[in-house]
Amino acid sequence: MHREQRSLFGEILDWMLAPLLLLWPMSVALTWLVAQSIADRPFDRALAETVRNLGQQVAVARQQVVFQMPPTIVEFLKGDNADTVYFQVLGARGELVGGDPELPVPPEQEPHDPGTVKFREDELHNEPLRVAYMWVIVQGASDGQHALVQVAETLNKRSQLATEIIKGVILPQFVILPLAVLLVWLALARGIAPLSELQRRIRRRQSDDLSPIDESEAPEEVAPLVRSINDLLARLDQSIKTQKHFLADAAHQLKTPLAGLRMQAELAQREIDAGQCDPQELKKSLRQIARSSQRAAHMVNQLLALARAENQGRLQRRHEVPLARLAAEVVRDFVPRAMDKRIDLGYEGPDTAGPGAAPAARVLGNPLLIRELIRNLVDNATLYTPAGGTVTVRVVNDPFGQVSVLQVEDSGPGIPEAEREVVFQPFYRALGTDVDGSGLGLAIVREIAQQHGAEVLLEDANTAGEMAGGAPRGTRVTVRFPTVPLAAEAPAAHEVHP
Repeated sequence: MHREQRSLFGEILDWMLAPLLLLWPMSVALTWLVAQSIADRPFDRALAETVRNLGQQVAVARQQVVFQMPPTIVEFLKGDNADTVYFQVLGARGELVGGDPELPVPPEQEPHDPGTVKFREDELHNEPLRVAYMWVIVQGASDGQHALVQVAETLNKRSQLATEIIKGVILPQFVILPLAVLLVWLALARGIAPLSELQRRIRRRQSDDLSPIDESEAPEEVAPLVRSINDLLARLDQSIKTQKHFLADAAHQLKTPLAGLRMQAELAQREIDAGQCDPQELKKSLRQIARSSQRAAHMVNQLLALARAENQGRLQRRHEVPLARLAAEVVRDFVPRAMDKRIDLGYEGPDTAGPGAAPAARVLGNPLLIRELIRNLVDNATLYTPAGGTVTVRVVNDPFGQVSVLQVEDSGPGIPEAEREVVFQPFYRALGTDVDGSGLGLAIVREIAQQHGAEVLLEDANTAGEMAGGAPRGTRVTVRFPTVPLAAEAPAAHEVHP
């Protein structure tokens, strides 16, 4: 199931327009509330003035509250064509003194505040009303009687005014909002135009063009991305050059055993065709063919091992690897070859096979690649050590330095100090040796060590010749791996000898 590809333009547009479209209904609602408040103010002032004028007409006659409404006020109240206006005057005991008897009265628990005009929302005949009312102290009454004066009107004028206000505010927004969306669209299209140009420049490149992309033509926000791409192109260019060089060297190195193999086969064929089938000469040719095919097979295996170390080391998941156990297993695998060459092959390190063996320190890495590293070191040591020599594989745990040390020491001819760096290059073989090697063993070792953050060191071995004061002989290869620390370690030593 493929995830839908996201558009940067669409993503930015969504995040800009979505809040705008969300705020627009909120703006309409707030505008309506503000319009209602604005529309209420002038009409509330008019109602309050009418209530005060009616309150001035309340008086006392013969110990009773009376109300005399002038004709001008009647004309004013009935002259409203948009709304229906009601009024009511109640005496101190709640008796109707004048006006409409059906007009609702305020709640009984509401305190009287003479002289103050108050407002409330109410209904009459299922029609909403705006009511202004005031308690009036009746002038001339001996006991300070309070009369209630109310004026109410329907809400038609208020609704019309609020609608006009909303239209005046909202209608321009219907023009401004699409215009704002268009401007945002154009601004985004203009803003990402440099990205489109950068995309076109990259697409126009040839497949073999790995030159850096010009950062000066890219926007400042995209410059880190361009730098990362340039860094990737530089590493890719270096990798391709290394692979081309490696393939050229590999082809050149494989020519020698393959050419020898073909030459020996043709020589044996000519001897058979000429009738000179000397069994000894034929056996010699077959021996050379076997030797050449063995060299070619070894070369191919080393090439595959180096490719695996370069390509898979960073991809595979890392595990805790028992270095001592792998070293002991590799030593046991090489025992038959050591016996054929009469080499004393031994292992020194923590005992991982016995029933009472203590846990040894472990390294974090790929067990297959670490085994390949140990195998190449032991293979080189047994290959270059003459008959009767010694090869020692040693594993030492350093809890203070938090490293595990792998050492492979031999009594071979050694490596001159001037060549100790170049021997790690692929296909390099030291001069003065008659050993048929591929020149890839130490290159594989260094590649795997780098994949695991390990350090590789070449030095002279402490052999008997050096102890006696002669020229140093032998080679010691030391690989220092970072370890996964254990709570307790009890190293023991044992040896495996053929």
